Amino acid sequence: MSPASGGPLLLGVRHHGPGSARAVRAALDAAAPLAVLVEGPPEGDALLALADDPAMRPPVALLAHAADDPNRAAFWPFAEFSPEWVAIRWARGAGVPVRFIDLPAAHSLAPAPAVDPDAPPDGPRVRLDPLAVLAETAGYEDPERWWEDVVEHRGGGPGDALAAFTALGEAMEALREAYGDDGDPREAVREAHMRQRTRAARREFGDDFAVVCGAWHVPALRARTTVAADRALLTGLPKVKVETTWVPWTHRRLARAGGYGAGITSPGWYAHLFSAPDRPVERWLTRIAGLLRAEDRQVSPAHVIEAVRLAESLAALRGRPLPGLTETLEAVRAVMCDGSDVPLALIEDRLVVGDVLGEVPDTAPVVPLQRDLTRRQRSLRLRPEARRRELELDLRGDTDAARSRLLHRLDLLGIRWGVPTASRAGTGTFRETWRLSWEPELSVRVAEAGVWGTTVEAAATARAEADAARATEPVEITALAERCLLAGLSGALPAVLRALADRAALDHDVVRLAKALPALARSLRYGDVRGTDGAALADVAAGIAERICVALPAACAAGPDADAAAELRTHVDGVHAAIGLLTDTDTDGEAGNGDGLRERWSAVLATLAGREGVPGVIRGRAVRLLLDEGRLPAGETARLMGLALSPATAPAEAAGWIEGFAGGGSGGGTLLVHDERLLALIDTWLASVPERAFVDVLPLLRRTFGAYEPGVRRTLGELVRRGPGGRPTGAAEGPEGFAPLLDPARADAAAEVARLLLTAAPGPNGRAA
Repeated sequence: MSPASGGPLLLGVRHHGPGSARAVRAALDAAAPLAVLVEGPPEGDALLALADDPAMRPPVALLAHAADDPNRAAFWPFAEFSPEWVAIRWARGAGVPVRFIDLPAAHSLAPAPAVDPDAPPDGPRVRLDPLAVLAETAGYEDPERWWEDVVEHRGGGPGDALAAFTALGEAMEALREAYGDDGDPREAVREAHMRQRTRAARREFGDDFAVVCGAWHVPALRARTTVAADRALLTGLPKVKVETTWVPWTHRRLARAGGYGAGITSPGWYAHLFSAPDRPVERWLTRIAGLLRAEDRQVSPAHVIEAVRLAESLAALRGRPLPGLTETLEAVRAVMCDGSDVPLALIEDRLVVGDVLGEVPDTAPVVPLQRDLTRRQRSLRLRPEARRRELELDLRGDTDAARSRLLHRLDLLGIRWGVPTASRAGTGTFRETWRLSWEPELSVRVAEAGVWGTTVEAAATARAEADAARATEPVEITALAERCLLAGLSGALPAVLRALADRAALDHDVVRLAKALPALARSLRYGDVRGTDGAALADVAAGIAERICVALPAACAAGPDADAAAELRTHVDGVHAAIGLLTDTDTDGEAGNGDGLRERWSAVLATLAGREGVPGVIRGRAVRLLLDEGRLPAGETARLMGLALSPATAPAEAAGWIEGFAGGGSGGGTLLVHDERLLALIDTWLASVPERAFVDVLPLLRRTFGAYEPGVRRTLGELVRRGPGGRPTGAAEGPEGFAPLLDPARADAAAEVARLLLTAAPGPNGRAA
């Protein structure tokens, strides 16, 4: 049947080329072969019947993975405009057998044999791009433009299609003679298997069958090789048990920019060329106009008409048979985008590449976990989409709470369909924002996670328990406990908490315990929001907090260096906030327990504030926390600051005390604005620092005061400029907004307004009446 040799019809194609796809369909219609062989893994033969299912909508991919290790996987993508897919659909419609003939996935996915360490390393191998060579030979700089001119824009009937395949096959044969067979031993093995399958088809159908494969392989299939030589290449290949299925694919993953070796630059454009019944340029520019109008740009039918004319003129000037993608985009930039590349980037992203996501029928074989995930996606109305989109969730609603639990469970399993992100609608524990995007690789992640269970909840529970057993530090387990509460995995919490209690009991490092406590406190808060019983978690958190209270003073007094002291100061802040959450979250109704923990922590801070040997940054921070809690009078605060900034204290230590007290974005600047006694102490100390020591502490001071807001810095500068005792008696001469003394009458008026706001009964709309 081959016009060149009288053998089988060899149709060498470009993967995902719409011109090749149209030519394949025309050639098969003309030749009407008794069977069709397609490049692809033979394990997929049993799944080809699903191509007839109306629910199968390309782009899709044949997924094969090792049964014992789903991470070892490979995809064979098919778009609607892929020649292989057109051949499969033609064969199914004509009622003739269709089979895959590439090397079985059982061999290609098997672990590679061990390499002899004494063997010389292979030299560098440069992979040949046949289209680039042919385009350069024809005088084209861009292979895509050459392909469009000689294939995509080519018209005619079946005879022209067969002539194109003949010419392309001859070109590939010349390339292989000039450049060799690419030097890849795997390619030789693949082609040997293709020849073996072709010989088997000849025994069954004679020469009345067609082979659809990459054009590069056509010369190898025509080559006269012996059966013994091909068998020798295929003997002894490693083998592994594989499982195959169909999975959805996306146009974006067909793009070469996505890392796909056989990818194309413009899958959306190619899909349009294949599906447009006529006038492809006019229809394409109309779609672009629709996209721009949806983005609120002023685009009218006149713009489309003018863009069509300009694209045709550009094609004529360049000697092209029809406008290609380059001409249409240049016309769009000039006519519809006012010369701007910003809307053009949107067009390239949405239309030239696109976010089309295929669909596979429910009858496709999948792991039980995938079926459960699909059911939950439908019940929660969470449709997988390739395009990135943000999902705002209000956890007070049952549906949104269930969506949140599903996304957190998938995240625990390593199936990152959604990524938490900052909410634009506000913050709070009742609100979550996720950025969703379904990538084809997630199907592999689902298959991998199938070893943990048959449902999403069971698999996430088993995975969490296993992760807790493997964890070595308390901070890892507390983070896991937090994720379990977010995911609503109450069944996993007992095992996680047991592991946490065991690790915490054996861990004597107060820093690791301090790292672990904040996540536990957040977990209790999230559990309270989601209605989860956190009593057991609260007991573990309280135990860790008690151990921190006992061990922290000794750790701080052990003489840590500057970096360790700064880290300890951060952990003091974290523990302080965590204990505040623990005492505010009453999980068992015993408020006295929380009050006792808060008192013990305050005693620890008092110890740190006055103990010799504790770094200044920690002592200053402890004083500030006690002051903010109302547990340290202003006079005592001034006394401690005076001691810390006395001449007997080293300048670096005093600067550290100031950073701990007034730095870290904790409102220290506002405190100094309103308490000039503290400001005067700092000012006096700063003026007394020797010049050489001042140079040493200047970076630390700049870091402390540079974090203040500009208005606070300006007010502090004004106060310091007047100097100690320089405050005028009249309020009008002080800084704007500040009076020298409290005005009781005005303060009483403000207090009354605040009382009315805080005690007013809510109105019918839920707000204060």
